[in-house]
Parts: sequence; C-alpha cells; structure tokens
Amino acid sequence: MTARTMPLYDDRPPPARFAYGRYTWKEIAHLLVNLPMGIVGFVYAVSVLSVGIGLTVTVVGLPLLAMGLLGARVLGRFERARARKLLGVRVDEPSPMPGHRGQGFLGRLWSNLKDPVGWRTMLYGFIRLPWGVLTFAVTTVGLVVLWPVLPFIVRGLTNADRAMVRGLLSPSDELERRIAELESDRGVVVDTAAADLRRIERDLHDGAQARLVALAMGLGLAKEKLLEDPDAAASMVDEAHGEVKLALQELRDLARGIHPAVLTDRGLNAALSSVASRCTVPVKVTADLPARPAAAIEGIAYFTVSELLQNVSKHSGAKSASVDVWRADERLLIQVWDDGRGGARLDGGTGMSGLADRLGAVDGLFVIESPKGGPTTITAELPWRNRSTDAAPGARK
Repeated sequence: MTARTMPLYDDRPPPARFAYGRYTWKEIAHLLVNLPMGIVGFVYAVSVLSVGIGLTVTVVGLPLLAMGLLGARVLGRFERARARKLLGVRVDEPSPMPGHRGQGFLGRLWSNLKDPVGWRTMLYGFIRLPWGVLTFAVTTVGLVVLWPVLPFIVRGLTNADRAMVRGLLSPSDELERRIAELESDRGVVVDTAAADLRRIERDLHDGAQARLVALAMGLGLAKEKLLEDPDAAASMVDEAHGEVKLALQELRDLARGIHPAVLTDRGLNAALSSVASRCTVPVKVTADLPARPAAAIEGIAYFTVSELLQNVSKHSGAKSASVDVWRADERLLIQVWDDGRGGARLDGGTGMSGLADRLGAVDGLFVIESPKGGPTTITAELPWRNRSTDAAPGARK
C-alpha cells in the first residue's frame, strides 16, 4: 500500500444487448430526464448571465453574477450525482471555493467571478437544452418503434452524456486534485505536530519533571537532617545524585526523540548508524548520498527509520536487518529489510499508518511488502530538496 493511494475506477457499463437489462433502463431514465434538467439549466444560465451582465453598469450586476456562479456549482453537484446514479460515471467533486480571509469584498468578488467550475457548469447548462430535446425525442420514439435496437442507440447517446459530464463537470485539471490533496496533507501535518507536542508534554510531566520534584523534596529533607543526622543526610544526597543522573538520561532521551544532535552535526548516515546500534537485531546500514538533503526531509527520514527499527526489535522476531538509503533523481529512497515473521500492515497497530500519513504529508510514498512468514521490505520515498547554506554542518550554535 502507499501513503497516498489514488482509487482506480472502471466505470464502463457492460456491453449493450438486445434484452433490456438494469443498466439499459437506467440509461433510458437518464435520457428522458435530460429534457426537464436541460430546461432548468438553460433557464438558470440565461437568467443569471442576462441579469448579471445587463446590470454591470450598476453596483449590483457583478455581485449578482458572482452569486449566480456559486449557484451553478449546486446545479453541477446535482448533475454529477445523477450521472453517478444512472450512468455509473465516477467524477470527483471539484475543490470548494478557497477561503477569502483578508481579501476584502473586492477580492472575494473577483475570486467568485473567475471560478472555472461555475463557468463550465454554465456552459453545460447551455448545451444541455438542445441535447435534452434530441435525447428525449429519440428515446421516446425508440421505445415505440425502435425497441429492438434501442439499447444500442441509448448506449451511444449516454456515452456522449458521459463525455460531457467528464469534460465539463469534473475538477478543472490535475491542479484541482493536487489542491485537494494538499488541503488534506495540511490537516495531517497539523494533527501530527499536535500529537508530537502532546507526547513531549506527557514525557516531561511523567518523567523528568516527576523526578526533579522528588529530587527537590529529597534535598529538602537532607538539608533538615544535615545537622541532626549527617549519615542519613549523606544517604539522601546519594539517592538525590542517582535521581539527577536518571533525570538527565530521560532528558537526553527526550531531546534525542525531538531531534538528535548527531543528525544535526554529522548527518543521516551517522544518525542511522546510531539508531541501528540500539536495535536488538544486527542491522547493516548503507547510506549512499552525494549531499545532505533539506533538514526537514532529513528529519523525516531519520524518524521513519527509527520507528521501523523499533518495530523490528519489538515485533518481527528477525535475526538480521538492513537499512539502505540512496538518492534517485529528485527523490530520497529508504528501504528497511528484515528476515522476520512478516505480516506487517498499515492497520496492524504498530505505527505504520502514522508513518504513511507523515510521508504522505510531504508528497512521499510508503510501501509495505510483508508476506506471512517474511521477509519484510518497507520502502519509503521522499522528495529531495537541497539543503540551504545556513543549515550546513557546523552551523549549529
């Protein structure tokens, strides 16, 4: 599976045949409804354009036209639903109108007036009236005198309908799809950042903070006993010294979880070797990178490998593992392999889905090949972005 899986639909209907099947009756119903829907769409388009353009000399003309284009989006949504229901056409919904925060009235007005979805729906409304008259007439006559071959005639007419729906009512282009994906990815990034902040807060509260509170209390008691019982006070100070060491270790572990110093100072190869040394399974690390990627990409790559190696230690039952990192064109590729029991899945509860979401948020991919019995090969792909000069090694203060 990949972090971003594009569904592939086969919306082609079954072949037409002489016997009237369920699909044929749906297509006939669609063609008969074309006429009333064509009248509604044509009247709406003519009314909006004539009133809006006619009143452009006044202050209300353009706002009325903008509102009419918003209403055209509603008609387009209904027509897409009708095509999905009766023709089986899989058409994605266009992206909603972007937010207008801070644009002011004129900015919002201009955004609505240049909406390509609304204008294409208007064009669809103009075309549908003559087409609706034709399809209604042909279908009605065919039901009476051409019924033996009507399924084939209907199929040809509805294929033209399908083409019009895909051409005029589908999202504008690849950019529309990418906008929707980026909006979804932005939500994933926000959720991931919030989860990381909650984790850091929890670790500080339950770990180092609790130890420091206990340390302060212990030192307070030792201070009170310093004159009365020096031996007991010395014992308390020794215990406090041990608590300090544990608290420092927990703080180091927490800092390593946020962003390890070795990654900043020495790069991905050294950082991954450090992670591999803490794995309970022998791991061979190979990093063939001509240069260091951007800090954000480097950090995501590090945490991806770290999470995967933790899964290898806890769940795989493997005897050996390997990590390979290399650059191919403008992509950074990571492959983690182990000879364990296999069966890894995105929904397996081992953090795989979170990794897939994190990579998908930066236009990456996450692919799992893990048959039962193993081995497991997980491939992660990230976009390569060059490291800025101010983030070069040694710039850390």
